[in-house]
Amino acid sequence: MAKLNFGGTIENVVTREEFPLERAQEVLANETIAIIGYGVQGPGQALNMRDNGLNVIVGQRSPSKSWDKAIADGFTPGVDLFSIEEACEKGTIIMYLLSDAAQIATWPVIKPYLTAGKALYFSHGFGITYKERTGIIPPADVDVILTAPKGSGTSLRRMFVAGRGLNSSYAIFQDATGRAFDRTIALGIGIGSGYLFETNFQKEVYSDLTGERGTLMGCIQGIFAAQYDELRQRGHSPSEAFNETVEELTQSLMPLVAENGMDWMYANCSTTAQRGALDWWKKFRDATAPVFKELYDEVAAGNEAQRSIDSNSQPDYREKLEAELAELRESEMWQAGKTVRSLRPENQPSAVEPAL
Repeated sequence: MAKLNFGGTIENVVTREEFPLERAQEVLANETIAIIGYGVQGPGQALNMRDNGLNVIVGQRSPSKSWDKAIADGFTPGVDLFSIEEACEKGTIIMYLLSDAAQIATWPVIKPYLTAGKALYFSHGFGITYKERTGIIPPADVDVILTAPKGSGTSLRRMFVAGRGLNSSYAIFQDATGRAFDRTIALGIGIGSGYLFETNFQKEVYSDLTGERGTLMGCIQGIFAAQYDELRQRGHSPSEAFNETVEELTQSLMPLVAENGMDWMYANCSTTAQRGALDWWKKFRDATAPVFKELYDEVAAGNEAQRSIDSNSQPDYREKLEAELAELRESEMWQAGKTVRSLRPENQPSAVEPAL
């Protein structure tokens, strides 16, 4: 384990150099890794581990779209694709990758298969951190561990295929076997992590819920909408408003930030852009800081978790979700975005006729 200095704060991290794939394969050589749930995180983690030579099986309800997707991805019923119950019985490591609401509903099915020495793996600290609300209380004789990729399962898979890694956090809630650390890190390497940084279940879920509601999704959509609407009200066309609000950010500037940092991106923009960005960023920080404080307080109090549990457990959840997503999808801004994306060069037919 390496200790890295982040601006004076020392953190424990594990890199692929110090814990290579070969070591992960050795640690997991006698393990059967059961992926429970083949929805958001399941496919990416399952396929990456399978490609890395680990013994992976999938547990999924049938019939379902996820069952069909697992088959399309090369898993075979009765060989490495089973019912949830059979996969849990066979698995020595149970990777619990259902949605938070589905984890609550399925817990009575899972728990009897958590026999001594097994490991219960999460990629989100929700179920354990809010165990009084979720009822997910593991037995004392199993390892309870976490690796949480800092991105979607789709991104995890795409980056793996491209030969890159998506950074992940790791945590150990319960070490019953004395092997929890090695299991955790081996799984983190197996799923395709770039490097792994230490956290705990509570901090993972607090930061994750704050991030999702904040800069990763909720805040960024709110800022997009505010700027787009202001430009439109001032007479700018939908194309101009969308390009200046979203397209330039996502296609041009954010890749530069990802490569070399915000200061480098500033340094490689026009002097006019530099001056304006440096003058205005603290105003936006100060304007949003109270909102982030309120948000974190709501997460820490468990109120955000309870809202999610209450909402996502409703029988008409999917219908209500689709209505809310349709509001976004059908808004002028994202309809403009659909058109702009279709006009990107990679989506246009070649101007040169292919040679026969």
